[in-house]
Amino acid sequence: MSNIAHKTVIITGASSGIGKATAIKLATNGANVVLAARREKSLQQIVEKIAVSGGQAVYQVTDVTNVAQMESLARFAVEKFGKVDVLINNAGVMPLSKLRKRKVDEWNLMVDVNIKGVLYGINAVLPYMRKQKQGHIINLSSIAGHIVFPGSAVYCATKAAVRAISEGLRMEESPASHIRTTIISPGSILTELSTHITDQEQKDAINQIEKSVGIDPKNIAEAIYYAINQPEEVGVNEILIRPTQQEL
Repeated sequence: MSNIAHKTVIITGASSGIGKATAIKLATNGANVVLAARREKSLQQIVEKIAVSGGQAVYQVTDVTNVAQMESLARFAVEKFGKVDVLINNAGVMPLSKLRKRKVDEWNLMVDVNIKGVLYGINAVLPYMRKQKQGHIINLSSIAGHIVFPGSAVYCATKAAVRAISEGLRMEESPASHIRTTIISPGSILTELSTHITDQEQKDAINQIEKSVGIDPKNIAEAIYYAINQPEEVGVNEILIRPTQQEL
């Protein structure tokens, strides 16, 4: 029997890529999905697509760097579906550049979205999950959280931080509150992340990698589905997914 049906799942960064693919996958399998992102038109289109297929989906325009908006998102999910079972912290940005370029605003953006956004999501859902004595928090890290690449020092640091936060959360909450945690670390995926890159050298390099080996976000959605679908007493704590042809 599926462990997905009737679960309420919040997904940040849900307007495209991995978030969109995951929303459709989970809704198709009976989850109540709550989509969050800044692009309202894209969210509306995804909700409509899910509704046509018979799924349950709602959305709330949300900036993950705003703690109040994230808390409002969690309340919205509970008001709509009575509970929150799963949070997927998927929102992320990747404006790569070498440190000598001194793109401080882009460094701050990565820290705000990739680290603070994850923390604000955890902050928003933890009271509900602790009260329920169950829940599942899934954080999107990256291959870049395992390996440092030239031109991606800050991005790699933020994704390594996501892994550290996730493991700390597991140790604190899984034994006491039965809250499961999962880190998903994708390699080269065909998403919009590279559109955030303003440094042309880095953008060209990433686009070349994606063109040659990048895989569809649906493959990551399948991994997320697998982690959620395990019995409540089973925690899938980390999944690292590369394209078969990706070397690093």
